Amino acid sequence: MAGQDLRFWVGFHRISGVGSARISRLLERFETLETAWSASESAIRATGLPSDVVAAIVAERGNIDPERELERLEQHGVQAITLDDDDYPRLLRHIPLPPPVLYVRGMLLPTDELAIGVVGTRRATSYGADMTARISRGLAESGVTIVSGLALGIDSIAHRVALEAGGRTLAVFGCGLDTIYPPRNRQLAERIVEHGALISEYALGTKPDARNFPVRNRIISGLARGVVVIEAPARSGALITTSFAADQGRDVFAVPGSALSSASAGCHELIRNGATLVTGPEQILDQLDVARSEVQSQTRLLLPETQSERTLYEIVGAEPRHVNELSILSGLPVHEASGTLLAMELKGLVRQSGAQHYVRV
Repeated sequence: MAGQDLRFWVGFHRISGVGSARISRLLERFETLETAWSASESAIRATGLPSDVVAAIVAERGNIDPERELERLEQHGVQAITLDDDDYPRLLRHIPLPPPVLYVRGMLLPTDELAIGVVGTRRATSYGADMTARISRGLAESGVTIVSGLALGIDSIAHRVALEAGGRTLAVFGCGLDTIYPPRNRQLAERIVEHGALISEYALGTKPDARNFPVRNRIISGLARGVVVIEAPARSGALITTSFAADQGRDVFAVPGSALSSASAGCHELIRNGATLVTGPEQILDQLDVARSEVQSQTRLLLPETQSERTLYEIVGAEPRHVNELSILSGLPVHEASGTLLAMELKGLVRQSGAQHYVRV
């Protein structure tokens, strides 16, 4: 956990131009963000941060009360999770430029790691609505968490159907969590809090702004194992999410529509460019290998990390190494290295690429 530094993570996060990379730079220089918060301008400048960022820190921190920021979060029932927290979503942590602070209303669970982003147009046709319901219901009933953006149309249908199926769903905001946008989805948002979470990288008080929504799409894909686009015209914002998904190494799925329907033109373009064509939840579940993923999720809860696992994980890389070689490099007896690697394979941390040869996942 970020511990006593939490209020300063939140404080720095409110300053213009301070993201995860720059917070890391401050931590390298000052060791704690509390020390960085009270550092002189010259000391901050010595970190090598751009002059405009240094000026913003010096000018804006005087107007921010970190303790008061935490009180405001508590009043709104919002939790702040930082990159320094064990609870920070594992998949999101490893995307380019992960949010340094996530604001969460509701609860994130380890099982949410098995998630699919469901996105599409705000102007869904009856076909798009039917396909969204079919796919979202099938995924939710199989234990897959549905991630979307609470927008009208495809997003709202995906959230609603996931809840009706007794599943979990996460809604990623493009504003602060004290603003429900669009307002007509207020009741849906409250239901999501009970069976999932509302998530934002934007501090309380941040109003909906058109510039925020394309950026937040990287979080939808970053939280998920893949993204399915159900209905999207040629210039749909949903296609931005698939661009982030591709950059993050996520699977991209697309639902075909009528060749004459402009509402599916974006999906058809995705398919031409290599997205997996899907007509129901089965193809997505097959590609996710849900049965194995559920075992990995449960085993990850049952088998906590050990020093042996950490040692081996640092050694195992993209090139296959035999268990005997890993035993020598790690200094672990062969029987201990072999048993640890088996546990790591069940957790989805490594996999066998040949007889007793392992690579990192």
